[in-house]
Amino acid sequence: MKDANAENIFQLDGKVPLGKAIPIGLQHILAMFVANITPMMILASVCGLDQAITAKLIQNAMIVAGLGTLIQLCPVWKLGSKLPVVMGISFTFLNSAIFVGTTYGYATIIGCVLIGGIIEGILGLFAKYWIKLISPIVAATVVTAIGFSLLTVGANSFAGGQGAENYGVWQNWVIGSVTLLCCICFQIFTKGYLKVISVLFGLVVGYILSICLGVVDFSALQNTKVVSVPAFLPFKPEFNIGAILSFVVIYLVSATETIGDTTALASSALDRDVTDKELAGSIACDGFVSSIGGLFGCTPITSFSQNVGLVAMTKVVNRFTIGTGAIILIVAGIFPVFGALLTTVPQAVLGGCTIMMFGTIVVAGFQMLGKCGYTQRNTTIAALSLSVGLGFTQCSDMFKIFPQIVQSVFAQNCVSVVFVLSVILNLVLPKDKDEE
Repeated sequence: MKDANAENIFQLDGKVPLGKAIPIGLQHILAMFVANITPMMILASVCGLDQAITAKLIQNAMIVAGLGTLIQLCPVWKLGSKLPVVMGISFTFLNSAIFVGTTYGYATIIGCVLIGGIIEGILGLFAKYWIKLISPIVAATVVTAIGFSLLTVGANSFAGGQGAENYGVWQNWVIGSVTLLCCICFQIFTKGYLKVISVLFGLVVGYILSICLGVVDFSALQNTKVVSVPAFLPFKPEFNIGAILSFVVIYLVSATETIGDTTALASSALDRDVTDKELAGSIACDGFVSSIGGLFGCTPITSFSQNVGLVAMTKVVNRFTIGTGAIILIVAGIFPVFGALLTTVPQAVLGGCTIMMFGTIVVAGFQMLGKCGYTQRNTTIAALSLSVGLGFTQCSDMFKIFPQIVQSVFAQNCVSVVFVLSVILNLVLPKDKDEE
């Protein structure tokens, strides 16, 4: 490839030889692949959708996630941050989507996704008027909360996946440990380009070990079509005001996660503060592409913190390189057999790959807190927000006195609690003298 240089993988712009870009792009997709399709699988099952339509929704979820990632990397108009943000189907909406779907039907979910996405997109376009509410201490606290919230995700994957019949069996311990050890050793003992594909190396070794132990399920490959056209409007949208309002609230929570992820990317990978323009583009992309996803039957997308950890660990920020991953994701949607093959990667392998990445996000949050300074005011905001957010959501039954909409948004989402509380504290606590 003309003018391609492998050293560009550590630069935001510039081309990279495909032979080096594709493995890194694939690494990003494998880090988020199962998490991207799982919300759709769970929701379709709870709503009683048949296997044929479920397969279509999973296919569409991959395509929409790839499209959203490409727009983040290569902005269209004011949509996109031009940062290495990877998008995927959000877990944040799952509880509310289940409630709306089982109460009003799946078509009502689509109506909520369409309207809520447009509202978030518009808020993104006008972010300059309210983004100052997200001060550096608020952003740092939210990023730290995102990292802590993902630690149990990595641990559950390491053990085989929450709710799995083989959860915690010795095979998963062996697979997860070997995968993690391979990732660490490969990163320590290799140099240059090889160092940045340590996660992919660990994943390949873990997958081969899983096959040898007989825990890889290839049944997903049976009766899978080679090529399939995405299904447009598989459900005709229906609109319910109450359901839409509940989704709008959660869209605001999703926007805060995107703000935190985008801020963490700029801080940990680019060693600078994120700009208002980048935040606005990231939020607008989050909202409007979610609405596009609704036209294909998908629930909303958001930035994936897994990939923030991967970028922070490898320092690979090149948009072209990560864009190859987005194209792989779209191809996986158009060629379902490819996507089906990726779903055979056991959860224990993904857990071994991601457990350190999630810890990297926590450390990035600590670094951001350090840059803010440990004044009494900042310490109070961070300490109280994290202790309440992380502590209360571990005891989610304490929210049962509140209406269902409050429970859906806050009971099991520490990031939303931390965000709301940190914003309030930032507004009401008197500023330090040097800030006045």
